[in-house]
Amino acid sequence: MSDTQNWERQLLEKLASASLVEQRHSRQWKIFFRLAWLAIIGMIAASVFMRGEEKSAVGLTGGGHTAVIELDGAITSENETGKKMISALDHAFRDKNTKGVIIDANSPGGSPVLSGMVYDEIRLLKKKHADIPVYVVVSEVCASGCYYIAAAADKIFVDKASIVGSIGVLSDGFGFTGAMEKLGIDRRLKTAGENKAMGDPFSPPNPKHDAIRQQLLDDIHAQFIQAVENGRGPKLKKDPQMFSGMVWLGEKAIPLGLADGYGTVASVARDVVKAEKTVDYTQQDDFSSRVARRIGVEFAGGVKSLFDTKLF
Repeated sequence: MSDTQNWERQLLEKLASASLVEQRHSRQWKIFFRLAWLAIIGMIAASVFMRGEEKSAVGLTGGGHTAVIELDGAITSENETGKKMISALDHAFRDKNTKGVIIDANSPGGSPVLSGMVYDEIRLLKKKHADIPVYVVVSEVCASGCYYIAAAADKIFVDKASIVGSIGVLSDGFGFTGAMEKLGIDRRLKTAGENKAMGDPFSPPNPKHDAIRQQLLDDIHAQFIQAVENGRGPKLKKDPQMFSGMVWLGEKAIPLGLADGYGTVASVARDVVKAEKTVDYTQQDDFSSRVARRIGVEFAGGVKSLFDTKLF
């Protein structure tokens, strides 16, 4: 065999060997990804199954218990506070062993819409289940939207250093017209509808738009005040600062009628509900929900309205 033929044969053998190696690596990666997907699907299925088992087990607990639901952090649509609270309340009231419900509150407030939804749900459930009382126990803070929700409870318990109140509404934003003028930037905004650009931070202040926004805030504030008065009734004392957005420590909130007394989750369950055993009904994100939300955040981005009304 000539040197040329020998070289060609060696080259073909090397190419064939490389092809086999590549095919082997390709099969290994396919197997890896298939196993990875199976593992993810298995974890999602297990998470859903375990969550279902936990919910089923709640109804099987012997004897009476106190249902506990955490209201922790800002009340926003991003963390699905309203949806989770309503779902937790529904499960707690439907359990035949629930003797009372405690909302373990530590929140500065948030969305007036979500706060109002949870407030209405509590009042509705109380009418349907008149034998199950609802109490709010404040650890550190129950302000604004959190207090909106708390006002629906039968009683509110605090620590002497808890922060309570802030019955008011705000809408914040920024104005960049001065900076734009210094930088020589023109705002070329066109709208169809004279009020469409209301709240635009790149446009100069508009007295008409300011009046509209203020009226919206006043209307929401009136709804907030009405909810507190309906919930707390004659317990509230006459005070000019009551609905001004002012906050008080727990020891001052009690004589004002904003709270009913001192207590913790454990003491209220034991001494008020008379069911020392507690069951946590707080709705937690399962694995699939966390993955779905993470994907949603990555693809949707952080677009948010410039006109953001909050109860804190």
